[in-house]
Amino acid sequence: MNHYANKKSAAESMLDVALLMANASQLKAVLEQGPTFNFYTPLITLISISLVLQIVVGVLLIFIVKWNLNDESKHYRLNILENVSTALVFIIVVVNVFITAFGVQRPKDA
Repeated sequence: MNHYANKKSAAESMLDVALLMANASQLKAVLEQGPTFNFYTPLITLISISLVLQIVVGVLLIFIVKWNLNDESKHYRLNILENVSTALVFIIVVVNVFITAFGVQRPKDA
């Protein structure tokens, strides 16, 4: 059981890293467009929120993987951490939907 939970958390961590890289790329594209871009401030804010939440989820997943699932005294705490990380992942998805809705375009080369 603990082996399965560790694999699941590791897979979630890899997906979190992939999304983190995508958001960093989007942040770079918005910064290259500059403050004249219509949605500059909302996109910078949303991408920053997404990046911070992804880092928090990554740290939570590290703690979840480190703790022994077979120790029943830690089940309650692990359950809370799993629920918090799931809720944060949902919020990250919603924030990234808004980032996509505002549209991040690469600047046109002159």
